[in-house]
Amino acid sequence: MRRRIALLLLATASLAAAAATSQTAVLDLRNMTCGLFAVTVRKSLEKVPGVSQARVDYARKTATVTFDAGQTNAEALVKATTDAGFPSSVRP
Repeated sequence: MRRRIALLLLATASLAAAAATSQTAVLDLRNMTCGLFAVTVRKSLEKVPGVSQARVDYARKTATVTFDAGQTNAEALVKATTDAGFPSSVRP
């Protein structure tokens, strides 16, 4: 029973630490003239270490990215989309 409680406490502490470094950024995208380009942008963002989720909205020309701030930052996300041919900027 004590071991089970210890494991539960350890798992809870790990989740709290992960949540503390998790951030979300919204990027405004340029050059997206086709809905299929959203797939390219999403894949380029998912390749950035630390990105846990990337959602691209073609209609709004935005990408919402959840990432581990201990592994990456917003500048790396902008670089990833720009290198893929779709310059972006972080929405304030």
